[in-house]
Amino acid sequence: MLNEEEFKELLLKAQSAEPAVKEIATERILENNLNLVRSIVHRFTNRGYEWDDLFQIGCIGLLKAIERFDLNFSVKFSTYAVPMIIGEIRRFIRDDNPIKVSRPLKELAYRVHKTQEKLQGDLGREPTIGEIARELSLAPQEIVSALEAVQPQVSIYEQAFQGSDGSDTIHLLDQLIHSDGQDSAYFDKLALKEVLGRLPVKERTVIYLRFFNDKTQAEIADFIGLSQVQVSRIEKQALKIIRELLQTS
Repeated sequence: MLNEEEFKELLLKAQSAEPAVKEIATERILENNLNLVRSIVHRFTNRGYEWDDLFQIGCIGLLKAIERFDLNFSVKFSTYAVPMIIGEIRRFIRDDNPIKVSRPLKELAYRVHKTQEKLQGDLGREPTIGEIARELSLAPQEIVSALEAVQPQVSIYEQAFQGSDGSDTIHLLDQLIHSDGQDSAYFDKLALKEVLGRLPVKERTVIYLRFFNDKTQAEIADFIGLSQVQVSRIEKQALKIIRELLQTS
């Protein structure tokens, strides 16, 4: 680790106009702060991106911090660098997503993730949608909608299976083709998924819990804070919309 005087000396060199001196000094500061980048990258795992890619983006944020840090700032370099690294990674994730999500929905998803982490620490377990909704004073449907909006997209060329010897690799695309040539069932599922995405939030939530999570109407009613009669009405309306959309698609 660099002491304060060594860091100041290296930073001045890293911000100098002499290319050779600048490169060596910058490399030294980078090497001494890589653990900071690693710790931040771990916060963004399980979002559909390779760890190495996020690490490289984080290093770009660290480089920007080296270029812009002023020794007259009344904060430590690491304190200044952290938001620069996080901001660079978030921009990468935002700009890389092919499906554009509105800023308010992204901000809500961020609040949901932070609340989820807080409740997990308080409760010692993964919080339910209902608990998160109560903490944020929002409807459960809004929580589900926000989380779905920021889910990473999966490529049809992504590897789904690989044999233990490295052979017999199967991609998601391969699973769309039925062995007896009857492909239509798989494409019907894709069409259904697209239609579900076009449902209003409340209807989509009920259908998802009812048919994909195997919840009863009574369980759904208790979960989202409605009566069973209301849930039944929403389910019927949702199924009607699905039939109409499938007929016109």
